[in-house]
Formats: sequence, structure tokens, C-alpha cells
Amino acid sequence: MISRVRSLAVAGAVSLAVTGLAVSTDSAAHAAPTWAPAATAAITPGVQTNTDGSGQCTANFVFTDSAGNVYLGQAAHCSGTGAATDTDGCDAGTLPLGTAVTFNRGGSLLSSGTQVGTGTLAYSSWNTMQARGETDANTCAYNDFALVKVSAADVAKVNPTVPFWGGPMGINTTGTAAGDPVYSYGNSGLRFGVEELSPKTGYSLGQDPADGGWTHPLYTLTPGVPGDSGSAFLDGSGNAVGTLSTLGLAPLPASNNIGDLAHELAYAQQYSGIAGLQLALGTEPFDSSL
Repeated sequence: MISRVRSLAVAGAVSLAVTGLAVSTDSAAHAAPTWAPAATAAITPGVQTNTDGSGQCTANFVFTDSAGNVYLGQAAHCSGTGAATDTDGCDAGTLPLGTAVTFNRGGSLLSSGTQVGTGTLAYSSWNTMQARGETDANTCAYNDFALVKVSAADVAKVNPTVPFWGGPMGINTTGTAAGDPVYSYGNSGLRFGVEELSPKTGYSLGQDPADGGWTHPLYTLTPGVPGDSGSAFLDGSGNAVGTLSTLGLAPLPASNNIGDLAHELAYAQQYSGIAGLQLALGTEPFDSSL
């Protein structure tokens, strides 16, 4: 078992505030919204999220449903109310659905930055697992995924393309092996809005079969820091592979652990009550040579 600390959300006190489940990827299930151009969209993967009563995190991917609603993913612990060491989503403190969330750019320790949109917490794996009485240890430990429903007035500002890298091109459903490349885009306020520090490259440290495919330990240069929580991770083909969850203490110092998106999304599709929930693909192709 990997030692973990869930310390990747910046606290509000500093003003930043399954196994057995099959993920649905049927893009023909419903028509995608009309997205804003990738180059000018204000709300994208990598935008900062500020959850009322919790802290600043980073959005991962964009999702849609059969009713035409649009969601941004973030880590479930971004609406947590406990300590950074509370890593079991089946008993950790968490804010209720309906909690207000803002989308911001340029936030830092000194300022929350420019607000570019609003939303509400529409799904949290932590809330759902607690309501269901989930008992599977891996699910409780690693299912760290939430959805923020974008306000109708702000949907026209959204584009699902991951900044810098492009994609996602689809969903990774096969996991990662040691040495597989990974790509991410963190947006912690600790970087004071310096976007050149946001793109990250790294590699998987392999997977422990005992974890049931729920998590991928990995190493990036630089590692995820508080405020990067929830960040999107792409595999070498530009497929969505995971969402940043925790700081790993082993097998490498300053490594991170990501939740497996295929598992997290399948759980949400099964239990969120959101009909037709699916990942929105990027409008720009993935390019790891940038």
C-alpha cells in the first residue's frame, strides 16, 4: 500500500480558499454542446476551482449529460472538510451537493484571481459512497472524483481541450505500466499564475494489483503541489487516464497518486443519477512534442 497524504488542496484560510463497473464512452449518445474556441475559452480543464467552505483546486476534464448540461471534474476532497490526511472517502467530512463553486484564473496566495464562471457541486464520490454505505476498501481509498455543474450562463465559455497538450482523445481503460509517459496541467495558486510552470510530464511507477486498478502512482517534474488537486492526466496517446488525488511518500519522495478516471467515471455513471454522463473530447488533437 502506498503511503499517502491528501494535501493538494490549498486551504480557504489563505484565500484560495469498480471493479466490475463498465465505463460508457458512447459519443453518439447525445450531441455535444457548441464549444467556445479552444484558444479563447475562459473555462477549460486546468482552470482553478474555488469551492465555498473548502479550498482552491484544479479542474480536470469536461463532462456532459443527456440533458445538455456541462460539468467540470475536480477531486472529491476539494469539497472536503477534514484534515489533509483524511484519505478515506467513505468516512471523511465533506460539503453537501449544491455547494457553490467558482472558476478562476490567475489566483495566488494573495488573491483569488479573476472569476470567469460559477457552478454548483453536482456529484461527489465521497458523498455518494457514504450515502450508499460503500465497503470496498479500494473504492473508499481511491475514488476521489467530483463534478461541478457549470451555470447555464457560463456554458458558452467552455472548451474541453486540455491546455498545452490538447486532447483528451478518449479514455484509457487498460491502466499504466512502469515507465509509461503521462502528461498533466496543474494550476496551483502557489505558482502565482505563472502558466509556464503548469504543464507537466512524467512517468507511471506501475500499478499494484492489490489496488484493483483504482490508482496510478507516478512521478512528474515538477510534482503536484497544494492547489493542483484534481488535475487531468493524459497517457502517451492523449487519453484521459486519471485525476490528481494525493501526495505519495513511497516508492519515490515527491511522487503523486492519481485516481483512475475509467473507474471513477464508471462509478459516477452508475450512482450519480446523472443520465448520459460522459467525457467530452478535446477539440484540439493531443501533441506531446510541444
